[in-house]
Amino acid sequence: MLLHDTALVFGRYARQTLRSKFQILFGILMPLLYLLFFGPLLTGLPLGRSGDSWQILVPGLLLQLGLFGASFSGFALIIDKSTGVVERMRVTPVSRLALLLGRVLRDTLLFMFQAVLLVSAALVMGLRAPLPGVLIGFAFVGLLTVSLASLSYALAMKVSTPQEFGPVINSLTMPAMLLSGLMLPMTLGPKWLDVLSRLTPLRYLVDAVRDAYIGSYATTHMLCGVLVALGFATLAVTVGTRVFRRAGASLR
Repeated sequence: MLLHDTALVFGRYARQTLRSKFQILFGILMPLLYLLFFGPLLTGLPLGRSGDSWQILVPGLLLQLGLFGASFSGFALIIDKSTGVVERMRVTPVSRLALLLGRVLRDTLLFMFQAVLLVSAALVMGLRAPLPGVLIGFAFVGLLTVSLASLSYALAMKVSTPQEFGPVINSLTMPAMLLSGLMLPMTLGPKWLDVLSRLTPLRYLVDAVRDAYIGSYATTHMLCGVLVALGFATLAVTVGTRVFRRAGASLR
């Protein structure tokens, strides 16, 4: 029943997404602008780690895509709440977990598609990376999307208006972006900033994907990135599931 219900919820939101070409293309706009206008500035600069500028920048942009896209997914749920869609779903026998997983699966596939477009553009501009490394990068984007979308939907269930939701997300995503080294390796900064950035889970994912893009797979960065990504995804889905189940129980 869980798989059946998840497929139903996923199908509903996937059809909505396919009808909105603007949503599909607009989500990739900011990373693409960074790629076009910021990437050429890094060419030839000493960036403090192995790999050329594209192998350092593109992994960061991939995870930036997941960070901002998935974190703001909850806005759609707030709209559904205000129009009564969520209440109508919650009075049906559909699995509460499926209400979360169907949405998260839609978001994951959407951002994976956008990630493919971003990497394709980067290849045209000069990126050279091994195919296994590129696929590993997509896997990390998928795990990050699952994690952040689950938490975003959990927060959306707790707040009533976009005015409450937006500031909370901005206050979390901006420090995460700045401290994770998405644009430039944190080793270029002072020691205290490098140490502080290690408290941010996203930092470990960024380092792992950058290693993958230069063909280094059996590294400490890769091991830490995999463990953090899997642990974060497990924790986020657990939190999101509890919030959705409690919300459903409150109607009984």
